[in-house]
Amino acid sequence: MENKPTIIPIYTSKGDAVAFLAYPYLYNRSGEWIGWVTPKRDVYSILGYYVGMLTNDPRILRRRVTAPLKPRLAPPPPPPKKVYPSATIPLAPLMSELTFSTVDVLLEEPELLHTLDLGELKEDLD
Repeated sequence: MENKPTIIPIYTSKGDAVAFLAYPYLYNRSGEWIGWVTPKRDVYSILGYYVGMLTNDPRILRRRVTAPLKPRLAPPPPPPKKVYPSATIPLAPLMSELTFSTVDVLLEEPELLHTLDLGELKEDLD
């Protein structure tokens, strides 16, 4: 019997589950790898750029003005396989209101978490 990872839905502030965490990897609704989470709950894109922080809600948030910027990290090896989220997802928990200085990354800047073959920060293949 194969040991399946625990898959945690990651919500937007509107209550939509648009990402999934199978620690340390983050996936989109299609099950494609879009980022990872560090033990300190920092969230990075698959290219190693800091995106935000995973909260207890669970949401991915960051300060509108990030100073100082976190350094780029080397991504972990790609996950061994695609993840298939459950067809039924629990309703989002009640979430605290966000201040103007906080950004809900999945709601306001979803392009920061993209697959390897997409994104404006994709490295050139020259």
